[in-house]
Amino acid sequence: MALLKKKQRGMPEIPLASMSDISFLLLIFFLVPTTIDVDTGIGMTLPPKLEDNQEPPPVRERNMLKILVNAQGQVLLEDRPSAVNLIRAEVVKHVNNNGVDPNYAESADKAVVSFKTDRQTPYDIYVQVLDEIWMAYFEMWDNEARQLGFPSYDAYRASLGEDDENVIRQKIKAQISIAEPDAGSGG
Repeated sequence: MALLKKKQRGMPEIPLASMSDISFLLLIFFLVPTTIDVDTGIGMTLPPKLEDNQEPPPVRERNMLKILVNAQGQVLLEDRPSAVNLIRAEVVKHVNNNGVDPNYAESADKAVVSFKTDRQTPYDIYVQVLDEIWMAYFEMWDNEARQLGFPSYDAYRASLGEDDENVIRQKIKAQISIAEPDAGSGG
């Protein structure tokens, strides 16, 4: 009897040439419909830049409401400790004072809210305080819109045409001064 020789077989191979094509197609398949959120930051309209030889306009002490947030996130409202949730009412009282109380602004068009932080101020506190300041203005604008017969400030804005002037924002201007932190504090 003849002995049959076993034929040695090699390991079976898997063709990998098309694997890169498949992975590339999967990558495209999942990347195309993906939306990437982009942080837009805090939107604010900045005042025009002053000329080199021009001084900033003077603001009387009475017309400025000072809000300071220190490195620990503690709020000082006119140099007195305060809570973040009390800021909105103080801003409304300051702007709507119309010269009645000598501790608040002479009129809405002269009222300025000065907001200053430390370099180490927690970002969430910074945003909360800035939100309270803006919400105070939106509250005042909403009240003005209701006096004009609109259900809300948003409804008033929706009624404005492209060339119409926003009378409410002209009457109550959001004059918010965001002061730079001191160079020596925490930086």
